[in-house]
Amino acid sequence: MLEPVFAALGLLNNIILIIIFLLRKDRMDLVNRFGWVYFLFAIPAVYALYLVQQEQKDVRFTIFLVIFLAFLAIEALYDWILKLSFREKPDWRILTPYVALYISSNYGFVVMTWHYYSLALGIVLLVLFIIQLIANLRSHPKPAPN
Repeated sequence: MLEPVFAALGLLNNIILIIIFLLRKDRMDLVNRFGWVYFLFAIPAVYALYLVQQEQKDVRFTIFLVIFLAFLAIEALYDWILKLSFREKPDWRILTPYVALYISSNYGFVVMTWHYYSLALGIVLLVLFIIQLIANLRSHPKPAPN
């Protein structure tokens, strides 16, 4: 049961982030209004952690789910609680943990699905992650001049 839940979480994560990144360019008002919905992914992630324990699955599932939850937490902290403009005013001390968690969580969805569930679905997740990166880079705000 864990593997399909994990793969579905990875698929939905990619699709929602692609939508957010595409909207960010011209419809930031929608991202600001509905972006909090992304944090609801914590619910299936916690459920997947429960399944890891119940089904006694590989500890790597736990590691990648905790990384994903840490990414959700740091995203909430930076964007919604502290309201940092870390994208416009890059500071490596703030960006390093954020980017590391972002890449690691996406990597986990691809690799764990690929290795433990379905090669084809793992490839789909990889392609979606590449699309997500392109959408992210194309819509990323330009850094403010110092």
